[in-house]
Amino acid sequence: MRKARSLAGGRGRAAAPGGPGAAPGAAAGAGGRLRAALRGQRTERGGGSGAGPLSVRASRESMVLEDRMPGAGVAPQARARGDCSGPGPGAAGTMLATRLCIMKKLPSVLARTLTSGTSGFPVLPDMSEGHLPIHVNNVRSRLRDIVGASTNWRDHVQAMQERKALHTLLAKRQEDLPPRRMKDSYLEVILPLGSQPEIREKYLNVHNSVRFGRILEDLDSLGVLICYTHTKQEMQPRSPLSIVTALVDKINLCKKIIYPDCDIKFTGNVSWVGRTSMEVKMHMLQLHDGDYSPVLDATFVMVARDPENKRPAFVNPLVPESPEEEEIFKQGELNKLKRIDFSTASLLKMAPTAEERNIVHDIFLNTLDTRMVSFRSRKLPPNSVWMEDAKLKGLQICHPQERNIFNRIFGGFLMRKAFELGWATACSYGGSRPFIVSVDDIMFQRPVEVGSLLLLSGQVCYTEKNYIQVRVHSEVYDADTREHQTTNIFHFTFISENEVPRVVPKTYGESMLYLDGKRHFAAVMKEI
Repeated sequence: MRKARSLAGGRGRAAAPGGPGAAPGAAAGAGGRLRAALRGQRTERGGGSGAGPLSVRASRESMVLEDRMPGAGVAPQARARGDCSGPGPGAAGTMLATRLCIMKKLPSVLARTLTSGTSGFPVLPDMSEGHLPIHVNNVRSRLRDIVGASTNWRDHVQAMQERKALHTLLAKRQEDLPPRRMKDSYLEVILPLGSQPEIREKYLNVHNSVRFGRILEDLDSLGVLICYTHTKQEMQPRSPLSIVTALVDKINLCKKIIYPDCDIKFTGNVSWVGRTSMEVKMHMLQLHDGDYSPVLDATFVMVARDPENKRPAFVNPLVPESPEEEEIFKQGELNKLKRIDFSTASLLKMAPTAEERNIVHDIFLNTLDTRMVSFRSRKLPPNSVWMEDAKLKGLQICHPQERNIFNRIFGGFLMRKAFELGWATACSYGGSRPFIVSVDDIMFQRPVEVGSLLLLSGQVCYTEKNYIQVRVHSEVYDADTREHQTTNIFHFTFISENEVPRVVPKTYGESMLYLDGKRHFAAVMKEI
């Protein structure tokens, strides 16, 4: 059954809104009060903040889950199994049961699910007490409120000018800022794919599973909001900080399929703090049979800058409160040192190791045409593909719709586009549907301005059995100066349904790409 479900790419279960109906007095009164508490808000397309292209009109004080299902219900058999999706009657009493079912699932189950033996997922303290979840569509509006960003592109210049006055609110020293606890920045966000089917299509792919590129956008937005929660000052209605994504350290998945008809919960908090940077740990869980089970574990690094996004700015220090938090904080410091070591040993700076040089030379010898006594005569080994034939390219015009709260292109949008090209590269190479295993070491080297021409190049750089390592290079082209500048490098590890051909480099530059891909693949295999 599980195998058949994976091949189908989804469960095939659908939730549909029910018809209108009347409820008995007590149930109707309770339903009305609960509807007032869970006040839904209509969404609009096209604003600009640190989230994806969907914007929401919402108040900053709203800390509760939105419910936009005025006519949806849950069938009795669905309630019996603890599932919040599925068709049912539209009476207010059933609506009340629906909402109570949703609320019942909201308390965090991190302590239970993340210690259930899932490889690669650490034991974490439960920080959920006193935290109400946020609807995923509210994340962007909150970010806009925090920085005072405009919803209209024509007003963006004035909005940025107004932020200049916030310079006086910046701390002169980190010691002047009050310390924070990990639970101070803890947030829960609900993506109700099961209980609110009207938002499902945005997340749905052709295989009837969830688009991972959309998940990347939501993670990026949540990471920024978590950092603003960590640095929030009670007496300041707007933050003087410009918090942006500097690095996606790693995203490891433990599930091949993300179902489109089950609610998803994101949780996260700041796990380590430097002077101007913050590490954020996030987790994604999906509701199955009444329980949330882990799907992925993500680590992002954010940096704080001044209101004009020109210079670094200090952030609140972090104080661990328990041995578990001490361990998490120490791991954040180790992650920083690993990143420094990995960057120092980069093949763009250092020569390959002796072992790596032998690998490259063996590949060269195996591709020599033995009939010709020449270094130039090369022959492709059986079941192999030249690296130069394992690439795809794409072009994206960066419109204002995809801008962030600082009127540059949203980092989550860049990650989604890079992932989709990487997936297509792996799919065309392997000849079957690939599944994402890991994302690692995404460095945001420079911002992408609105109006830029974004050039993306996906390259298969390493393969092993049915694993495909893909590197996506993104650059912007300036039509006035005719110059190309690198903005990001993305690394994706995919697993194919079948064993794939071996990718073979031909030039020295391709050999370095091969070794770099091999290093990233080895690092991922250690994590999972």
